Amino acid sequence: MTVTGPAIGLDLGGTKIAAALVAPDGTVLARRTRATPAADGPDAVLDALAAAARSVDGGNAPGALGVAAAGVIDPVTGTVTSATDSIRGWAGTALAAGLAARTGLPVACDNDVRATAAPELAAAGAGASLVYAAIGTGVGGAVAVGGRLVHGTAGIAGHLGHAPSPEAAGLACTCGGTGHLEAVASGPGIAALYGQLTGRPVDRLETVAERAASGDESAVRAIVTGAVAAGRVLGGLANTLGPDRVVVGGGVPHIGPLYWDALTEAFAAELMPPLARLRPSRPLFGADAAVIGAARLPTQVPLHAPPPS
Repeated sequence: MTVTGPAIGLDLGGTKIAAALVAPDGTVLARRTRATPAADGPDAVLDALAAAARSVDGGNAPGALGVAAAGVIDPVTGTVTSATDSIRGWAGTALAAGLAARTGLPVACDNDVRATAAPELAAAGAGASLVYAAIGTGVGGAVAVGGRLVHGTAGIAGHLGHAPSPEAAGLACTCGGTGHLEAVASGPGIAALYGQLTGRPVDRLETVAERAASGDESAVRAIVTGAVAAGRVLGGLANTLGPDRVVVGGGVPHIGPLYWDALTEAFAAELMPPLARLRPSRPLFGADAAVIGAARLPTQVPLHAPPPS
């Protein structure tokens, strides 16, 4: 199925849906946001996605719709193959078919971090390899080799947050396992570690960052521990894939140089000699990266047609 003209890009997270109408050259023609009804179940989320798409179509007759969604997304089947409880009952949802039926548009879908990484990969040049980490409420990721994003079985490739991490030994992960990177390197993971160190629970990473800036040694330790854990996993992955770029995005790296410097130092310490000059970089694209990447999905992964009318 050939797609021409503008496409709709949707970015679905646990708290917010971002929608945009995107021209073929990547120009955002219209954008809207709305809350995700995450506690109301998959049908309510699909209804909200469809409403978000209608809010930006502007009578421009978009040719297709791409959705970048939280969870493990298989673009071939168009389903959510695995997910945490940030969206109730999300695992097993027929994402592409459900959205195509609601909008009448062909739908392509993929994991939100892979979609966000796509513009970074395009900017890296033809045939480039890339590791992309999104460190925020969770730890997501994407990997690309030879200019192509890797999806893996059931769309699971790139889920960096579930790599084993010595710093997370014994800590429960959102996936149901223990000892995974997300448990210590995510924003909630760093905040939880600070609470364990001090006996004073906090519910915001920003609180830990503020206390670290004021000289709180436990806050410094919690942030550095999370950053080092992330840097070590990313360095090991760089040795495995030999990427041209390693990009680290998400909200956690914005807390300041304490985090970024510790991550970079730990990353560099893991590298084999041929990669000695490689260092993590920040994303080139801003808040629109996910919706732009989502709008490009109809040209990159399988399209799922709406049912006959």
